[in-house]
Amino acid sequence: MSRKHIGVIYTGGTVGMAMTPQGYAPMPDFAAVLSRLLGSHGELLPRHTLHAYDDPIDSTNATPLDWQRIGRDIAARYHDHDGFVVLHGTDTMAYTASALSFMLQGLRKPVIVTGSQIPLGAPRSDAAQNVITALQLAASEAISEVAICFAGRLLRGNRATKVSASRMEAFDTPNYPHLAEIGIEPRLNASALLPKPERENFQLPDYAEALVLPLRFVPGLPLRAVEAMLALKPQAVILECYGSGNAPDRDPALLQMLARASAEGTVLVARSQCLHGEVHIGTYAAGAGMTAAGVVGARDMSYEAVFAKLQHLFALGMTAGEVRRELVRDVCGEVS
Repeated sequence: MSRKHIGVIYTGGTVGMAMTPQGYAPMPDFAAVLSRLLGSHGELLPRHTLHAYDDPIDSTNATPLDWQRIGRDIAARYHDHDGFVVLHGTDTMAYTASALSFMLQGLRKPVIVTGSQIPLGAPRSDAAQNVITALQLAASEAISEVAICFAGRLLRGNRATKVSASRMEAFDTPNYPHLAEIGIEPRLNASALLPKPERENFQLPDYAEALVLPLRFVPGLPLRAVEAMLALKPQAVILECYGSGNAPDRDPALLQMLARASAEGTVLVARSQCLHGEVHIGTYAAGAGMTAAGVVGARDMSYEAVFAKLQHLFALGMTAGEVRRELVRDVCGEVS
C-alpha cells in the first residue's frame, strides 16, 4: 500500500520563528529545518510536500483575506494530496480553523491545523511533536473535517478556542468532546467525528471583511458607548452577554437602540461570556427583551466560529434576514 501524500502549508507563526536581537522573527531556513526533521523519520511518516508562504503571516495580523488565501490554496491542491497540515500561529488559529471549516464544506480529507507555543529550534519546543502528530493524523481515513492538533489532542476546528498563552495545552473545545487523545497511539473518538460526506461543497467567496464588531457587556457599560458603536452601521454585532444570554435591561434605552439597529439591518448575535454552556435568550426576565429587539442567540458556538461564520455568510452575499436564519443552522459541526 502506497504512503499517503500530505500537503503541508506553512503560513507563519511561532513554529517557524527564531530568536533575533529584536525578538522572535521568521526563521529564514525554516523549510530546510522542517524537511530535516520530518526526513529523519523516513518511511515512518507519510510523504509530504511543503508549500511555504514567502511572506509568513504573524497570526496577530491575520485577516479574513488570509483565511481566504489559505482556503483557496487547499482547494487548488485538493486533488494532489490525501490530506493537509496547516502550520499557523496560535493567537488566531481558532479563527482560521473555523473559517476553513465554512469554506471547505463537504471536506472528505483531513485538514489539520497546528503550530507551537515554542519555536521549532528552541529548547523544550513543542513544535516537533505537534507537527509530526498532525502529519500522521492528516493521513487518517477516519477524519474528514478541519481540526486542530495541539499538545496530544485533536479538536474540532470550529469548536476550539485558545485558553492559555503559557501552557502547552493552548486550546480546548469547552462545548464539544475531543476528537482524539494522542498517547502512545492516537485514540480517535469515533462518535465525535463528522461522518464522511458524499461530496465536497466548497464555498470560496471573496472575503470583503464585513464590519463585524464585538460588544462585551460589563457592569455599568455607558449607553453612549453602545450608541457610538451602532452609529458605525456595522453589518453585525456580537453581544457578549452574561450567563445564558442576559443583558442589562434596567434602562429601556439600550433595548430600543438594539431594536432600531436590528430594524435598520444590523445582525445582532448574543453569545455567553462563559466558556461552557449554551445561550437561551429569555431564560431570565433580564434577557427577555433581547428577542423582541431582534437578537439571535448563538447557542453553544464559540466566539471564533460566530465571527468567522458571520464573515462567511456576508461574503456569500446574504441579506441580514438570511444571515440571522443561517447563522444557527449547523453546517459542519459548529453548533449542537
